[in-house]
Amino acid sequence: MKKITKFALGTAAVIAISAGVAGVTTYSLMQPGQDKVASFYEEFQTAAPVHYTAMGTSAQPVDLTKAAESSLNSVVHIMAVQRSKVQTVQAQPDIFDFFFGDGRGRRQQVQTPEQRGFGSGVIISKDGYIVTNNHVIDGADEISVKLHDSRELKGRVIGTDPNTDLALVKIEGDDFPAIPVGDSEQLKVGEWVLAVGNPFNLGSTVTAGIVSAKARGLGANGVESFIQTDAAINQGNSGGALVNANGELMGINAMLYSPTGAYSGYGFAIPTNIMTKVIADLKQYGTVQRALLGIAGRDMGNEVYPDEIRKQQKELGINEGIQVVEVTEGGSAAGSLEANDVIMKIDGKKVKTMAELQGTLAKYRPGDKVTLTVWRDNKEKKFTITLKNAQGNTKIVKNADMQLLGAAFRDVPRELKQQLNLGYGVQVTGVTDGRMADSGVRKGFIILKVNNVQMKSVKDLEEVMKAASQSPDQVLFMTGIYPSGKRANYAVDLSQN
Repeated sequence: MKKITKFALGTAAVIAISAGVAGVTTYSLMQPGQDKVASFYEEFQTAAPVHYTAMGTSAQPVDLTKAAESSLNSVVHIMAVQRSKVQTVQAQPDIFDFFFGDGRGRRQQVQTPEQRGFGSGVIISKDGYIVTNNHVIDGADEISVKLHDSRELKGRVIGTDPNTDLALVKIEGDDFPAIPVGDSEQLKVGEWVLAVGNPFNLGSTVTAGIVSAKARGLGANGVESFIQTDAAINQGNSGGALVNANGELMGINAMLYSPTGAYSGYGFAIPTNIMTKVIADLKQYGTVQRALLGIAGRDMGNEVYPDEIRKQQKELGINEGIQVVEVTEGGSAAGSLEANDVIMKIDGKKVKTMAELQGTLAKYRPGDKVTLTVWRDNKEKKFTITLKNAQGNTKIVKNADMQLLGAAFRDVPRELKQQLNLGYGVQVTGVTDGRMADSGVRKGFIILKVNNVQMKSVKDLEEVMKAASQSPDQVLFMTGIYPSGKRANYAVDLSQN
């Protein structure tokens, strides 16, 4: 279980998993040579918004029964299975390894046990698309989805985004009970909400509470702007639904705040205004088209800052917003923003914290234009900025798969390791047309390191390649050796037009 200490609040944030295997916005961006980018509602067969008479007169309590009844049908129980595997483990070297061995320690085969994790998911499309948390299905070899009517179906992963802790899973079939997806921007602090999921593997469970805060940042994910609620969220609720009194999805339950790992006050959900953009991208491209402002910043007026920073912020002449600490060269804000600017608004919407800034930017794609209202030299200024991605451009970013390399691989056989005195490696067993051939890599090459990561299995190569395809450089720097003993280095370009 992942814990994050939050010194300002004196407690810990815990991802709400059990057994752990590991808004609504339209987009009209058109770029030359590209197809129209579909919106969330165009991409998924969503349910029509519903309007229950849940809110009576001010003198009457809120009726949550219809919202609970409808949302229970849309929330599923997810079991993620990680199969037993045989892994090679490098033991720590002892004194005998230094004198009688190669100094690297002995290697031994270890059989890992099968692991099972449980969580929740939400059906958002009538044709079987399900949103859950990335940490619910991370590392899973098999995914089983149990519906509220007790049907069990096999799920497959369409895409994942660890930065927001979201994942998109598909089950085969039609006419599934999709939940209406609402606009989390309209959610108000103090409004009644329901948390629906499968805590402690008990099955369908509903808890009620209110929205305690919005745009909360915990430092747990790369991108976050959580809805905070006092509806009870426990282990197994991860990936479940946070719904309003009308039964509309407002967020995906993701974390709880607790010193013990069980509910003790607050839970946190990823708002739908982030979710809709992320999963629409995952369905269309397999990866998120993330727009970056290209700054390092900090909240204004945070009491935990050192006196030096607080004094500096006081001299800026404004109390709210995000102080720009650094502007990334070649980034979206380069040439417009400067250090010690204070960002006040994006497209007319106030932003007071980095979490609010992240949540707002998460709705945009590279190529979108935004207007920033900035405080500089004791007066407001406005800048129109074209947002870019991590690569510093506005092109569509795609996940690079192994086919792009145009080569076949295998783990280096034990006999070859002994012959060349190697502790690890991945061997190229064949090269066709692709990026490996373009870079000069030949059959037989043994890859020892890629981007300074040791290659102990083909899976290691896949993971490094996936990370590199999303990096600004988009390149694999390979070092290795041929069976003849000749050492070689290659740079493999992963960029895609």
